[in-house]
Amino acid sequence: MKQVLMMVVVATLLFACKKNKDVVGVKETAVAGSATILVDETIFPIIEDVAILFESQYTRTKINLVSKSEAEILNMINTEKGQIAILAKGLDSTEISYFNKTKKVYPRVTEFGLDAIAFISNKNRVDSTLVLSDVLGFLKGEPNAKIKSLVFDNPNSSTVRTLKMLAGIKDLPNKNIFALKSNKEVVKYVTENEGAIGILGINWLLQPTPDLEAYTKRVQVLAVENVKVNANSRFVKPNQSNIADGSYPVTRKLYMLNFQGTAGLGMGFASYLAGQQGQRIILKSGLVPKHFPTRQIAVRDKVE
Repeated sequence: MKQVLMMVVVATLLFACKKNKDVVGVKETAVAGSATILVDETIFPIIEDVAILFESQYTRTKINLVSKSEAEILNMINTEKGQIAILAKGLDSTEISYFNKTKKVYPRVTEFGLDAIAFISNKNRVDSTLVLSDVLGFLKGEPNAKIKSLVFDNPNSSTVRTLKMLAGIKDLPNKNIFALKSNKEVVKYVTENEGAIGILGINWLLQPTPDLEAYTKRVQVLAVENVKVNANSRFVKPNQSNIADGSYPVTRKLYMLNFQGTAGLGMGFASYLAGQQGQRIILKSGLVPKHFPTRQIAVRDKVE
């Protein structure tokens, strides 16, 4: 994570040294012009890193990132208020057919990584493990002595959708389940309420903002039971290796969806994100890239 931070700091300084970067009037291509990208707020930190480095390399570009909940982004796409989105979900056949036939748009979908939904608690919680079936039962309204409350980042977020899908429910119960306004608020709430379990995208814990870092030090990431590992129950944390090999049970594929219909900057950013440089940034961030970057090994003659 420190390597990613250093790369971003250097890129930011280089960018700041460029005088009055202005792309107004620049014809949009894959490596020039400006574009607005709607980003699922649960994975915003890593996309912000990639955008900074992309702009530092392609100096005639400007990427405007807009952090929104998943439901808000999908609504903006459907109402044609946005053309490029980065989400923790792809498009199913019904959605693709809708855009093709109704909107006359053929979206380009680029898978670029894998992340996880993390469960956090106050450090004073004695048990550092969590049984996923207990969480899903609690979401169905079943009482559980080990869970006092569940706290989500946003009622319209991708984390809510994922957990509702796993629990097989359409709506969240009203009792002891809360949805706040952001991932930051979830972390802060858990530090102040010992019995609460927070649910958020792992990216916010791997790359906390300066104002959030003080709070992340006061929470613990819970190990979640995975009953499918070697036919035995064991508890695993959402670290990079466990996300990559599937032993952590709550992971999500990450996608960039481009509805531009032209070979614009969105296509260029998607290529960068899914290419060697973008995938290396994702790898160093602690998430899992779709394609692991190759390493070039130079063999030199021995010098006497």
